[in-house]
Amino acid sequence: MTVQRLRVEKRFSEVAISGNLVHLAGQLAEDTSVGIREQTQQTLALIDQLLAEAGTDKRHIMSVMIFIKNIETDYAAMNEVWDAWCADMQAPPRTCVEAKLYAADVLVEMTVVAVKP
Repeated sequence: MTVQRLRVEKRFSEVAISGNLVHLAGQLAEDTSVGIREQTQQTLALIDQLLAEAGTDKRHIMSVMIFIKNIETDYAAMNEVWDAWCADMQAPPRTCVEAKLYAADVLVEMTVVAVKP
C-alpha cells in the first residue's frame, strides 16, 4: 500500500494518507501570542483545513491526542472551544495530557487520526 504525503517539509509531513487512513502531524495555532481559547480555535480550524485537503472531515476522526501546556489553568477554556467545535457531531475519542511543548508560548497542540469516507 502506498503512502501519500501532503505539505511535505524537510523534517516532517503535515499529513500522511494510506488507503482510507489519514494521520495529521501535531497541529498548533499560527499565532501563539494569543490565549488558550484563540490557540484552540486556530488549531481546530487548521485541522478542519488539513482534513479537507486529505478528502475527509472532522466527522470521520478516529482519535485526537491533545497536549496542553497547563491543564490546571487552560483545560476548561480549551474544552469550551472544543465543545463548540463538536456541537454538530458526536465527539471523537480523545486523550488530553499536560505536556512541556516545544516553545513557551505554545499552549496547545493536537494530533489527529481520521478515515476517508
